[in-house]
Amino acid sequence: MTEVARAAGVSQKTVSRVVNDEPHVSPEVRDRVLRVIRELDYRPNNAARALLLGRYRRIGVVSLGTALYGPSTLLIALERAMQRAGYSFALAGTLEGQPVSVAVEALLEQGVDGIVLSEPIDDGTPLRLSADVPVVSLGDGVELTQGGAAVVGADGVAAARAATEHLLSLGHRTVWHLPGPHDWWAARDRARGWREALAAAGAPEPPLPVEGDWSPASGHAAGRQLAQLSDVTAVFAANDDMAIGALRAFAEAGVSVPGDISVVGYDDIPAAAYLSPPLTTVRQNFSAVAEHAVDVLIAMIEGSPRPPEATDIAAELTVRSSTGPVRDPDPPPLR
Repeated sequence: MTEVARAAGVSQKTVSRVVNDEPHVSPEVRDRVLRVIRELDYRPNNAARALLLGRYRRIGVVSLGTALYGPSTLLIALERAMQRAGYSFALAGTLEGQPVSVAVEALLEQGVDGIVLSEPIDDGTPLRLSADVPVVSLGDGVELTQGGAAVVGADGVAAARAATEHLLSLGHRTVWHLPGPHDWWAARDRARGWREALAAAGAPEPPLPVEGDWSPASGHAAGRQLAQLSDVTAVFAANDDMAIGALRAFAEAGVSVPGDISVVGYDDIPAAAYLSPPLTTVRQNFSAVAEHAVDVLIAMIEGSPRPPEATDIAAELTVRSSTGPVRDPDPPPLR
């Protein structure tokens, strides 16, 4: 930093303000300092900065190591939101059967200013952690022995309710559900929204097929069961991959979609619009969730007024050709 200051003809404090993107530096001086930084290949020493300022400019994320569309897309959105805010990204994945606290400790040992819990699996009880940095959870709440905590997330219950209500509005007597794994809070939210919509409409609640695992194979297995039932006219799958598996099973059984059975998925994966028929599904706003979570966490880190917690970031029902009006079982005879 001393060399940069000497070459740019400014003080070390001015160089520090430029590096930390602080105000009170003229555009001309900022450009000159940045040019010298590039010429000298200067890189801030984050370890020294942490010792001096007590901050690492790094945020840790705890997440399940999975290639599933939802969790992986959310991770990308989180990293981009942190980069835009001037923070680096550190990831700790949870292994099967490993408590979240192990991943949290790994991040604290690396040195982070705050933690985002993007861990989608729990046992249905409040998570209790010991962490001396702020924590934002993207699922259920967390209890900290020290530090502050907040919750940010999409309203999966409302989105599932909207998907089910869409099918009921088309005249279907009830809607069958292909559930995700019960230890995923997202799967529980979607099943809850489905049940609430049926109850509000006075529609009977069908029995659940075998619990899925988010894969097309599990949706295919459930779809084969449903294809044998004559009273199934509408299906809401907990994610698009299971919906795709069900579509394949219905096609193999000679069941028309949406003529015989209407199908709704969840996530709006890139392939959903290009299926045959294009899939009606719930589009999650991963960017909005990530940006709000990072805004809340950075406000907690820096001690500035923080935005309100938000657990109701809206998801959007995208209607395509896989849903349609219920077919009249007894059409009038042709004349």
